[in-house]
Amino acid sequence: MNGHGIQRESFVPEYDEEQRQSETIGENDCRDQTLGRIIETGSIISDNGDYVIQCMTIIGQIEGHYLLSPRNKTTKYEHIIPQLIAVEQSTVIDGLLMILNTVGGDVEAGLAIAELMAGMTKPVVSLVLGGGHSIGVPIAVAAKKSFIVRSATMTIHPVRMSGMMLGVPQAFEYFQRMQQRITDFVTAHSAITAERYNELALNTSELVMDIGTILDGETAVREGLIHHLGNLHDAVRALYRMIDKRRITNKKRQN
Repeated sequence: MNGHGIQRESFVPEYDEEQRQSETIGENDCRDQTLGRIIETGSIISDNGDYVIQCMTIIGQIEGHYLLSPRNKTTKYEHIIPQLIAVEQSTVIDGLLMILNTVGGDVEAGLAIAELMAGMTKPVVSLVLGGGHSIGVPIAVAAKKSFIVRSATMTIHPVRMSGMMLGVPQAFEYFQRMQQRITDFVTAHSAITAERYNELALNTSELVMDIGTILDGETAVREGLIHHLGNLHDAVRALYRMIDKRRITNKKRQN
C-alpha cells in the first residue's frame, strides 16, 4: 500500500528452471572434475582468495619405466612431471605443496621428479606424512622448505635392484655411480654431509634383513635431512610466507 491508497504487487522475478538446471549441472561438473583430478593425478588447486596453491601427492610406490601390479598403490612419474612444469609456467598458481607418503620406487623416476622440483622458481614446500623412504628422500629434500610430522619415518639405504643381475665389476660400479648421484643430490639440498649420509645408508646394526637406517621425524630434522618438524598448518604457513616474499621481490623489480 503506497501513500495514495493504491496497492502495488511486489515484483518477484520468475526463476528460470533451465537456468537452475544449468547451474546445478555446472556445479556437479566442477565437483566431478575436481574429484577426477584427485583420483587420476593425486593433485588439486586450492584457492583461498589470497593464495593459489597446487597440492600434489607422492603416494605409495613411484612407478618408472615399467608398470607395476594394479594391486599396488603407485604414483606415475609421467603424471607428476607435466604438472610440475605447468605449475612453474602458470601465471595463476603461487606455490606448490608436495605431500609425501611413499615407500620409494624407481630411482631414475624419483630423481627426475626431485630435479624438476629443485629447479622451480615458484615457492615449493614438502611435507612427509607416514613415510618418505628410499628414493622419496631426494624428493622430500628437493623442496625449498621441507617439513616432517613427528610420527613419520624416512629410510636411508643403498640402491638395490630386483631380479637377476650379473655379478661382474661393471654392475657394481654402476650401482656405486647411481648411489653417488643420490648422495650428491641429497647433500646439495639439505644440511646433512655426504659422510654422514653414507654412514646411515651403510648401517648394518639396525635392520635385520637389510642395511640402512630408519629415521623418525625428530631424528630426520636433527640429522639435517629435513628443515623443520611440523604439520600441515606449519607447511602451509611457510608456503604463504615464501609467496609473500616472492611477491615483494617481484614488485621491487617492476618498480
